[in-house]
Amino acid sequence: QVQLVESGGGLVQVGGSLRLSCVASGGTFSQYAVGWFLQAPGKEREFVAAIGYSSTVTKYPDSVKGRFSISRDNAKNAVYLQMNSLKPEDTAVYYCAARAGNSPSLFMGEYYYWGQGTQVTVSS
Repeated sequence: QVQLVESGGGLVQVGGSLRLSCVASGGTFSQYAVGWFLQAPGKEREFVAAIGYSSTVTKYPDSVKGRFSISRDNAKNAVYLQMNSLKPEDTAVYYCAARAGNSPSLFMGEYYYWGQGTQVTVSS
């Protein structure tokens, strides 16, 4: 059983940056692909970024390409989401999720483990 804890959210102005962290415990984290998803109020959860366990494969939707970057440090059981040039529409709760294997997925249903989320608010 893998437990995931997100941190690093907060209030930031338009154009600012935040770095989210997702730290895992209770499993062999280096064997899991990890994804980040966001959920804005009243909306469905959306894919933000994903990374394989070897860091050789990453995926992003067009909405964040060039602004967000996912990375991981398996020695620290951690995955990071660097978010730059933030926009008001990035405001949401951000969740990290894990699935076994090296294939990062865009689809929520393919992730087994989820964190509780961290709030990101971008003010204009």
